Amino acid sequence: MSTFDSTKWQLGDLLKKIVLGNIQLPDFQRGWIWDDEHIRSLLTSIARAFPIGAVMLLQNGGDARFKVRPVEGIESANTSTIDVEHLILDGQQRLTSLTQVLMLDTPVQTRDAKKRDVEKHYYIDIERALDGPQFYDEAIIGLDSDRVLRENFGRDIKLDLQTAEKEYKNFFFPCNQILNSDDWEEGLNAYDPKKFQRYMKFRKLVLSEFRNYDIPVIELKKENKKEAVCLVFEKVNTGGVPLSVFELVTATYAMDGINLRDEWYGSQKAGIEGISQRLGRQRLLSDIEPTDFLQGLSLLHTFERHNADLDAGKTGKHVTGVSSKRESVLALPLAAYNKWKAHLEKGFWNAAKFLRKEAFFTKRDLPYRTQLVPLATVLALLKDRWLEQTIYDQLSHWYWCGVLGELYGGAVESRMANDVQDLMAWVNHGANDLTTVRDANFQPARLDTLRSRNSAAYKGINVLIQRKGAQDIFWKSTIRELDETDWEECKLDIHHIFPKDWCRNHNIPPRSFNSILNKTPISYKANRMIGGKAPTEYLRQLQKHKTVQLDDTGMDKLLKTHLLDPSLLRTDDYEAFIQSRRNLLLAEISKVMGKNTQETPEAVAEDDFDEQDGD
Repeated sequence: MSTFDSTKWQLGDLLKKIVLGNIQLPDFQRGWIWDDEHIRSLLTSIARAFPIGAVMLLQNGGDARFKVRPVEGIESANTSTIDVEHLILDGQQRLTSLTQVLMLDTPVQTRDAKKRDVEKHYYIDIERALDGPQFYDEAIIGLDSDRVLRENFGRDIKLDLQTAEKEYKNFFFPCNQILNSDDWEEGLNAYDPKKFQRYMKFRKLVLSEFRNYDIPVIELKKENKKEAVCLVFEKVNTGGVPLSVFELVTATYAMDGINLRDEWYGSQKAGIEGISQRLGRQRLLSDIEPTDFLQGLSLLHTFERHNADLDAGKTGKHVTGVSSKRESVLALPLAAYNKWKAHLEKGFWNAAKFLRKEAFFTKRDLPYRTQLVPLATVLALLKDRWLEQTIYDQLSHWYWCGVLGELYGGAVESRMANDVQDLMAWVNHGANDLTTVRDANFQPARLDTLRSRNSAAYKGINVLIQRKGAQDIFWKSTIRELDETDWEECKLDIHHIFPKDWCRNHNIPPRSFNSILNKTPISYKANRMIGGKAPTEYLRQLQKHKTVQLDDTGMDKLLKTHLLDPSLLRTDDYEAFIQSRRNLLLAEISKVMGKNTQETPEAVAEDDFDEQDGD
């Protein structure tokens, strides 16, 4: 079955249907944004019988049910009393411009060359147009809403077309009369019969081009699925701002009276608290995007359908695939949204609790926002079972393999789906083959290249040290022991162990001293006391500080919580310290990933170039 037809529509017929409301816009289409220059160029192209490109229309009434609205400038009408035949998928800017210029008496809402909002009435200088097609771009002009052209900084009037008589006198034709000029012609003939003959030549040369102009139309049939229509729209919408999947789903749900924007963002006017506002109370969830949430819903919906198909004995291509891909999100039924949204919100809330137990306390330290989606999805399915120690340990194992294996960067929709299935198969059936755990790998040489806090593994190792129980060398507390009252002052951040200035003075290259091997999470206060001093010096000063008051044994105990060898710090032995730190970190990484990370001769590509990262 063909999914589209290609034909031609006469410009006047097309614009008439837009004015009557038979052709409208799907609500996800963005507002009209063409400026004055584009509009005049469009009119010139038609006057010269040049092609202006095809438009794409969708037959209304199929699976792709969208809330609709008329094009800008057309009064909003009750669509229940209008037969909306087609929706504009491509060509909105051109059709809206032509509708406002050629069909309406009101000024056109547009922008000038400086991007300022203006109102214009468009005219054609008849005499200049009769000089030939090469002068059409000069002949077509836009006047401000008062129909007066001024010069000398607005002090002098160059052209006044405020009345029909002034139009006849100056021989300027109003563009909103192009498709039907009977009244204007009668008025001109009565005003000056001599000009009428010149006008008739203009009508034949210019106006006839508009009246006979055909626009190629690609008509998508209503049998197309909703997700296919949305994907087609995105492919053809190259000149506009890309639409998010959230905006597209919002447009489809609006037909059933669901305002997805209010549900997500909330509405003070309507007294609605949004999902994002509730999630935002958790520091770790404040950056969750609506698309993340929709992906989680898609995973839940398709996972449920997948299992139902298997229970029904279906096999192969007849079994629904678990998916968070764009097509699956666009196909998410409203019933599935309503069924799963509260469960998923709880799943994200529990994901924040899980992450706090793993020592993640700030969104800045989160390696991947994307990994929160399958985590929250699985927790939504598990409900309170995630707190069972065996299940919790497996979730932790999976999570750290994703982080330290750096597996959740880029396009990860397939990994999300696999992980949800793998984790639930492990919980319900004892299956042990988890894709992300199998794929995860950490090369020891990677430690030398981790210098940017934008790296997932960099963030992960920083938190891993805190998870181990690192105590600040000034406040003597772990990140878990900080409460909201002293969080800002005492919170830990990653800083150099051997200070940068000391390293430079000892000819240690930045690629070495800026690596994660020479970093650890400490407080701002501790970092200030370290300054550019050697470890032997700053440790001595720290131990004597009235807040710290520790002997060597006490300080050594704190240092060991950071996976540091105190004896090497107390001798300022940088090289031995780096090798020792490497071994200590690798042991902890091996433990949390459940894999042996041995030293190998293979080099890892140096993909972190932030030499200035640090204090």
